[in-house]
Amino acid sequence: MSDYLKYLGNQVTRGMNRRDFMGRALAAGVSLSAAGSMFATSAAAAEPVKGGHLKLGLEGGAATDVLDPAKYLSQVLFVVGRNWGDMLVESDPLTGQPVAALAESWESSPDAKIWTFKIRKGVQFHNGKEMTVEDVLQTLKRHTDEKSESGALGVMKSISDFKVEGGDLVITLAEGNADLPLLLSDYHLIIQPNGGFDDPNAAIGTGPYKMASFEPGVRATFEKNPNDWRQDRGYVDSIEIIVINDATARVAALSSGQVHFINRVDPKTVGLLKRGPNVEILNTSGRGHYVFIMHCNTAPFDNIDLRMALKYAMDRETMVKTILGGYGKVGNDFPINETYALFPEGIEQRAYDPDKAAFHYKKSGHDGAVLLRTSDVAFPGAVDAAVLYQESAKKAGINIEVKREPGDGYWTNVWNVQPFSTSYWGGRPTQDQMYTTAYSSKADWNDTRFLRPDFDKLLLEARAELDEPKRKDMYRTMATMVRDEGGLILPMFNDFVNASTKKVKGYVHDIGNDMSNGFVATRVWLEA
Repeated sequence: MSDYLKYLGNQVTRGMNRRDFMGRALAAGVSLSAAGSMFATSAAAAEPVKGGHLKLGLEGGAATDVLDPAKYLSQVLFVVGRNWGDMLVESDPLTGQPVAALAESWESSPDAKIWTFKIRKGVQFHNGKEMTVEDVLQTLKRHTDEKSESGALGVMKSISDFKVEGGDLVITLAEGNADLPLLLSDYHLIIQPNGGFDDPNAAIGTGPYKMASFEPGVRATFEKNPNDWRQDRGYVDSIEIIVINDATARVAALSSGQVHFINRVDPKTVGLLKRGPNVEILNTSGRGHYVFIMHCNTAPFDNIDLRMALKYAMDRETMVKTILGGYGKVGNDFPINETYALFPEGIEQRAYDPDKAAFHYKKSGHDGAVLLRTSDVAFPGAVDAAVLYQESAKKAGINIEVKREPGDGYWTNVWNVQPFSTSYWGGRPTQDQMYTTAYSSKADWNDTRFLRPDFDKLLLEARAELDEPKRKDMYRTMATMVRDEGGLILPMFNDFVNASTKKVKGYVHDIGNDMSNGFVATRVWLEA
């Protein structure tokens, strides 16, 4: 509750009116008098400071980078695109639910197959041209073409038709999908003049900043867009992104004040950074997870008691503390955490229990060592994690043989090939995408060989379900199936760990997303 109220208070400083604040606060269970008092206090707080030159030192840039948003892959381009462009839809930083952006509103047919989006009017591109529904249609059309090599192609393949009708954009799906608005928040789907067909690398959008210069793998600079259609962003006058791929160099640049913000802070260096009087650590819960995966259809892991024994033999708390340095959360053997919308609550947390592990191990009838393959390319600290697991399993009488594989070829020769190994998943924007990618029987990346027709059926039903309580209950059933019957051992979700100088104000911890979902430069301001 306190985090939510803090978020609402921050939104007041960004322009949220009293009516919206009171409505959300009352819905959260705050009394009328308390909500009124909180609004007054927040409104009286210092307004965001405008002006200044913001400098970010970011890992994830290369000489091969291009400005065509269809081809964005790296962390640097993730932020670059958020500075100059907008999507139809954004996600709420606190809940992860879709919120209006260039699309003012939307509605769907009862089967979630036909969606109508009302496009915002009066929005100008950086070249002075007014954005139209045709620009939106052309943008989506370009990203459905395989020649565009768009990172959003997987999302767009579900669209069977789109057209302009009465000034609105109408999208028809091959099958119902209640997540379509959120899927359209994909950072590749920046709305461009004529969809980017004329020049996809022009970096002309409707965002709060105009591209001033771009040196791939070196730096990118931006200047304020004076005709921005929004007032709740773009506080600094200019932005400079400096590519610093070396972790030590990034820390040094922040510590010395050469930059205001850095990403990808190694948890092992947090203690050193904290010693600096002007440094603030910004860690946000993420959807990425470190995993130990068993093939459910391959001996000896086709034995459900052996799988259960290995799950109870995992000391999750120690894993988070030792491998993540405390910058993460324990997992519960299904790939969804509280950062996802419609998170299934009430599922008992699985804890380390050598006695239960020993019980299931004896019941399985297995004899001899259990071979676990690993490599540090699987995730940072994967070999150490495997050794920790080996030690915790010994207390249950389970002998895990750890085999360290070479990093070269691990993703082709071990992951999704060998029956028991370590791996990493980066998470997905929606529960449906995560389950579809890794747990559907037809998924190429079903790395636990979880093959359940009843699960597949439920997945399809949940995808098209518009009744949120009913859909949430479906996701709870799916999570329980994966947790109790699948081959996934998920000990931990990793945090995103970034850092800034204390001069940076207004940072928004966007739920489940790194660097404020890429909006870091457009949301913060610099203390005068």
